[in-house]
Amino acid sequence: MNNETTTAQTGQDAGNQPAGHLLGAADIRRIAAEAGVSPTKKFGQNFVIDPGTVRRIVREAGVTANDHVMEVGPGLGSLTLAILETGASMTAVEIDPPLAERLPATVAEFMPEASSRLAVVNRDALTVTPENVPDFNDDDTFTLVANLPYNVATPILLTLLERFDNLGSFLVMVQKEVADRLSAKPGSKIYGTPSVKLAWYGTAERVGTIGRNVFWPAPNVDSALVKFTRYAADDASAPGSGPDAAPRELTFQLIDAAFGQRRKTLHAALKHMVPAEVFEAAGIDATRRGETLTIDEFAALAKALDQYNSGLSQTAQGEAA
Repeated sequence: MNNETTTAQTGQDAGNQPAGHLLGAADIRRIAAEAGVSPTKKFGQNFVIDPGTVRRIVREAGVTANDHVMEVGPGLGSLTLAILETGASMTAVEIDPPLAERLPATVAEFMPEASSRLAVVNRDALTVTPENVPDFNDDDTFTLVANLPYNVATPILLTLLERFDNLGSFLVMVQKEVADRLSAKPGSKIYGTPSVKLAWYGTAERVGTIGRNVFWPAPNVDSALVKFTRYAADDASAPGSGPDAAPRELTFQLIDAAFGQRRKTLHAALKHMVPAEVFEAAGIDATRRGETLTIDEFAALAKALDQYNSGLSQTAQGEAA
């Protein structure tokens, strides 16, 4: 999803930066017409038409003038302007060429002093890497603030976290059901693959809901905000920490297999991957279902399996010698 507002705002934001001119209803219609743009299902475009919502997103994200921000799906630029008015610098990743081309002109018109702090990349967020978008390579950490296309929100988040080790936090607006899954805990009915994989990288929580009436066009689903904080590199409690930590790829393979047949026990769901002795070595009861395991338990199982496979490989090499 993308983001737009209907009225100009005045006053001061949380960071005491002078408030900028956010887009008014007439501004939105004019810009959309000039760019030949109308909301499309192809790109999951639903523009926010409430200035309070975009400012709330920025406030919940805690963006300050010292931050470097990535925005995915900036649309006509309302959330972009709300981010820029904090004094932050940012890179907006937009898949739709007309919108990507138009965005700098919108910022130049409504917040010209911020133009030098904006970079725009016309690219599918799922293809973004540190090589083709090097803007963040010199940052110790950066944050993602976005109103994500609902149909690809989870893949975008997991892909960016995998590729950018310095993506330290995000605040995103997503479909309410997606937000619930991303922040779900073990044992709940909505706890699943997105919940566990996101927990590999850090902690997530739902920090608010958004009504349908703030969008143009109004979607047929409710929305919510999810806030995420990544584990610090030296955090010993992180699932992937330590020299003998479980491999992420193997851990995720186990997660996918366990939730691919979530009503089955681990013994049944993972029977082609995990021998009985590996469950014992990891201290995991094989009669449990995957939906009851924490990310730490999946990591422990993956570590035990990795050690088991390494032992088999060394034995085979010894016999060959």
